[in-house]
Amino acid sequence: MNVIDLRSDTVTRPTSAMRAAMASAEVGDDVYGEDPTVNRLEARAAEVFGREAAIFVPTGSMGNAIAARLHTESGQEIICESRAHIMDWEMGMVSVFSGCVPRTVEAPRGILTWPMIASKIAPKIYYHAQTGLVWLENSHNIAGGTVTPLAVLEEVWAGARAAGLPTHLDGARVFNAATALGVDVAKLTAGFDTVMFCLSKGLGAPVGSMLVGTKEKMARARIFRKALGGGMRQAGVLAAAGLIALEEGPKRLHEDHANARLLAEAVAGCEAAEIDLEAVETNIVIFKVRGGDASGLVAGLKAKGVLCSAIGPDAVRLVTHFDVSREDCEKSAEMIVEALGG
Repeated sequence: MNVIDLRSDTVTRPTSAMRAAMASAEVGDDVYGEDPTVNRLEARAAEVFGREAAIFVPTGSMGNAIAARLHTESGQEIICESRAHIMDWEMGMVSVFSGCVPRTVEAPRGILTWPMIASKIAPKIYYHAQTGLVWLENSHNIAGGTVTPLAVLEEVWAGARAAGLPTHLDGARVFNAATALGVDVAKLTAGFDTVMFCLSKGLGAPVGSMLVGTKEKMARARIFRKALGGGMRQAGVLAAAGLIALEEGPKRLHEDHANARLLAEAVAGCEAAEIDLEAVETNIVIFKVRGGDASGLVAGLKAKGVLCSAIGPDAVRLVTHFDVSREDCEKSAEMIVEALGG
């Protein structure tokens, strides 16, 4: 059976070019700062985002954990959206590693605006946990890959600066957001103090994420990366694939978005499903199954060779990526519609 994997864009396999680059990568000990391929990747990531420096980390979760530690003190609060990745999928590391508590805001389609954030900033009372960091996610995974527009971000940046608060972007899929908006990624992230983005999702690398910011912040980030067990040695073998992902991956994300739209429109025609088509802006499709049996639907599709995820009793997530073709998505759409009863 030919399996079509729509569970996540993390399932992509390295391209032939990536495998060749990994096999021939020039390497050194990165803990000593001596891996030339890692150094090239970090320099290029900083350049793409218009930043002073960057650091290569094994995972986006580690990058986010480091960022939280960089900006906060133990006992502070981090303002974030209620469905943010750090809330459900990062093992509570903002509390474990940074000693902070999330102060969540439920935002329509996951888009936090400055008025929403401002209402949650702690009062300047010494016996109240103080706000230490404003945290955004763009695109927003569990909200359905939704995108925060630049104008909204600019208002958040200005408000946070006026309030004396740092800002971090969980930009795991920020290149998807930039593609959807038609905005350069450096411009879309310019006002954040730090940005984490993944090489291993839509960009297609097998491993790795990046954290970008100032030289001072990235120097401190190396301390925290080591503390978390992220002091890698001949990591150029991985960075070589990351360089290709960074250069080539963004060029084809629009194809993933078009394939996601195809799936979403097919689902929208089924009475047994509920979907917000306007929220399908990137490569993620989330819909609800009327009657609440998401697990049953997912199991039935798996038996037919289509893999997807139940993310709640009645919610299903589909994610497109470069390892699923247009034809794959057309076939998947047919099977999903059939499973939903037409």
